[in-house]
Amino acid sequence: MTRTVSDSDSVRRHNRGLVLSALRMQGAQSRTALANLTGLSHASMTAIMSDLLNQGIVSELVADRPDGRARGRPATFVNFSRGAAHAALFELDVNRARVSLVDYGGVLVDRVEIQLTPTIFAGLAPCKFLSERLDALLARTPAATKTLRRIAISVQGILERDGRGLRWSPIQHLAGASFAAELSEERNLPVTLHKRGRLLAEGTRWLDPALHEASVATVFVGSTVAMGVTFRGQIMGRGDEGATEFGHMNHVPNGALCRCGMRGCIEAYAADYAILRNAYSVPETASPAPAVPAQQYEMLAQRAETGDRSATHAFHLAGRAIGFGLSRMLAIYDPSHVLIVGPGARALELMRPEIDQAILGSLVGSINGSPQIVAHRDETEPIFKGLLMKTLNDIDLVDFAALPSSERAGLES
Repeated sequence: MTRTVSDSDSVRRHNRGLVLSALRMQGAQSRTALANLTGLSHASMTAIMSDLLNQGIVSELVADRPDGRARGRPATFVNFSRGAAHAALFELDVNRARVSLVDYGGVLVDRVEIQLTPTIFAGLAPCKFLSERLDALLARTPAATKTLRRIAISVQGILERDGRGLRWSPIQHLAGASFAAELSEERNLPVTLHKRGRLLAEGTRWLDPALHEASVATVFVGSTVAMGVTFRGQIMGRGDEGATEFGHMNHVPNGALCRCGMRGCIEAYAADYAILRNAYSVPETASPAPAVPAQQYEMLAQRAETGDRSATHAFHLAGRAIGFGLSRMLAIYDPSHVLIVGPGARALELMRPEIDQAILGSLVGSINGSPQIVAHRDETEPIFKGLLMKTLNDIDLVDFAALPSSERAGLES
């Protein structure tokens, strides 16, 4: 009897997850369309939808008639009830922090952005910083306090194996503390850390339907260099706790000093501080600048475009480093597209000749040619989208798909 109940619950949870995933992927749908998308019978769809409606997870809306007709019964769609849950999303990088409050429908409710200085976490514990920003955000939307179900944090660096903190980060004084675990205990909520590179890949899939099932490498070039990859629509590489770091692949043994403390990394030639260092002929052993203002990076790109030899050389070195990194990747993985995102996307054409030359100089590149390399300047969009969708999917499948059918609309209270 126990086995039968368990199997029945597993099937029910799986089927509810199918429905929520279909809504998350396709948006508002009719019951008939959801049955077709999920392969569930109409009877099963009716039972699941009744539960979801009673529990306040989804709500009904009347679809507009595309043909303008007034006769007949209007189609009824279902979609997520926006007030059923909320999530707080933090994006931390070298120069800034952004915290967003989103509802269960994926709608941005509120957002605050804070400039970070290199010393901010030297005098302020990361958990306290995050908690104070979250309090400020919730004070502006008090109703979200009761329905907040997740806190998710995008970070740069190498995560601890248990996902509770960072082993290393270019954000000074952030590594070492188990701030995710501390914040989770303080707030009594799940808190998850996510690597920025993997979010780039995840967000790219969601933002461009044409790439959703494609093999794509998304490369961030800016304050750091990072990569996320998908293989036929599936995220590749180690889990979020893994130490995969494209920007810290060795490019020149014992070469330029990187922010990570090692020498010769791709990042030490391609990140914004590397462009600055090489444009001004600063020795490779000099400590990297803690931060490079966006205006200064733009100025260097403009100098290169007008023929300044030092700036042009700096961007050529960056393209060469990225190109050789990509050529190594292509030896084991063959994406159809490479997306360059972040400030470096603005300078792609300055780097492209060296990128192409490095790729075509390898065996795989000479035979298959280069993948399609395109620029997407706003890296914040795919990172935020990836963080948003991972978090909402987690609420869908862990929290709501598992609710017993006896539980009713107490979610809204």
